[in-house]
Amino acid sequence: METVQYTFTEAEHAEIRKHVAKYPDRRSAVMPALWIAQEKFGWLSPEAVKLVAETLDIPYAHVYGVASFYTMYFKERVPKHLIEICTCFSCGANGGQELLDYTKAQIQADDKGHGKDGKIWARAAECLGACDTGPVCQITNRHYAHNLTREKIDSLISKLSNDEEIPYEQIPLSNPSITD
Repeated sequence: METVQYTFTEAEHAEIRKHVAKYPDRRSAVMPALWIAQEKFGWLSPEAVKLVAETLDIPYAHVYGVASFYTMYFKERVPKHLIEICTCFSCGANGGQELLDYTKAQIQADDKGHGKDGKIWARAAECLGACDTGPVCQITNRHYAHNLTREKIDSLISKLSNDEEIPYEQIPLSNPSITD
């Protein structure tokens, strides 16, 4: 197993300093610092959380509390790509749960939702705030895919399996009569 060096580069330190400078209290920069750590290490191990705490000079318990509260921070080693499908009311009524089940079957997911190839995992998401274009999913905490179908899921899985970039999906206004 590869040994991980839990340090930030000077560029990462500079980015964190920019976030610290935005707030009157450096604890407010914990979320962007956690993002930087998660991007670098793939997940937030106890060592990564400690690095964020030391970098911000704030208590480990505070950083851990933030990281453990939010589901977008991964507290265990996970596959590289995540497909989170909304199963809340609007998306659920339009097939969100069925599409989640389909996705898990397509990637041959284990009980944690991790696919057999080790690259993709799937899980349910709470409301993603795109009820008018549901069912919807969020891809690895970044882009949304709207108006999901099995065909869209198949395309996403294919692209993610090949580590292809998922393009940002432009959604037209629901009411074209609304203008700027």
